[in-house]
Amino acid sequence: SVRCRHVVANDIDPMAAVATHMNSELNGLQPPVCLTHNIIGSPPAAFHLILLGDMFYDQSLATSLHSWLNRCMETHGTKVLIGDPGRAQFEEHAIRRLLRPLAQFELPDSVREENYGLSCSGVWSYTPEL
Repeated sequence: SVRCRHVVANDIDPMAAVATHMNSELNGLQPPVCLTHNIIGSPPAAFHLILLGDMFYDQSLATSLHSWLNRCMETHGTKVLIGDPGRAQFEEHAIRRLLRPLAQFELPDSVREENYGLSCSGVWSYTPEL
């Protein structure tokens, strides 16, 4: 098992930080640093791994995210994994051709209802060298 020495969680919704802390406590883990300002577009930090979940819901955000991820990878060799339920902005974005599928999961009925009928979610490895 791999352990991280330093974890940073980022979401502009302060409730996400509360949920992250609660989840950490429930799992007996030290809560990570939680940032509630948008770090996309900031100078790339030396992250070894970036995990993204459902971030391609807006075309302009998807484009700025794509540029920032490229800078992180070029500067620090960061690895990137992306989870997305197949939103149109993700499926149609140029970043899609740079992704290698790793896994796919069927969404429970309750999640499908909350997310306009999206039925599955995929995990992708961002591989610009493709």
